[in-house]
Amino acid sequence: MQLLLKVNGMMYEVDASPTARLLDVLRDQLGLTGTKEGCAEGECGACTVIVDGRAVNACVMLAVQARGKEVLTVEGLAEDGQLDLLQRKFVEYGAVQCGYCTPGMLMSAKALLMANPVPSNQDIRIALAGNLCRCTGYSAIVAAVKAAGGQEATPAMVLPGDADELAAEVKTDPETLAAACEVAQADADGPLGAPCGPERGE
Repeated sequence: MQLLLKVNGMMYEVDASPTARLLDVLRDQLGLTGTKEGCAEGECGACTVIVDGRAVNACVMLAVQARGKEVLTVEGLAEDGQLDLLQRKFVEYGAVQCGYCTPGMLMSAKALLMANPVPSNQDIRIALAGNLCRCTGYSAIVAAVKAAGGQEATPAMVLPGDADELAAEVKTDPETLAAACEVAQADADGPLGAPCGPERGE
């Protein structure tokens, strides 16, 4: 069947099965692969998109249900090549780790900020309750969302010193360096450069 969908402000006509999921149409037919598939059961939130201002799981929504509605995916957050404020805060606050859950987190958080521009910590945690992340304790994510709402927030992880000084300490710790170089050499096709190469006396 022919579907006319409005996604990220643009109209698309697609030929899709009546049982096609919105997730599949976005990824496979429109090439919007920022929306991820995790559990395929509406439990993990990796596939979250915004439909008419509400966060929904695209893995359990039929594409036909999106007719006549406005769909926003993570690709639609940036404008004119500039990241959305929320995206910038995720980077600034270290709220991105492996990145697989990040698009869904962003979309759930964006839907919250659209409805509630100055959310409390509890508001944020409730809004993100359907988004699972195996990498983090969520504190940095909550801080990033709070900061995107114009509120003061402390990054969850703060380096205990200047980054260059910390890097220098690692280089001068022989045991740590030796272990790191051993791992790097195992994956390398040829000799390693500094600090694992000749400068280290190898």
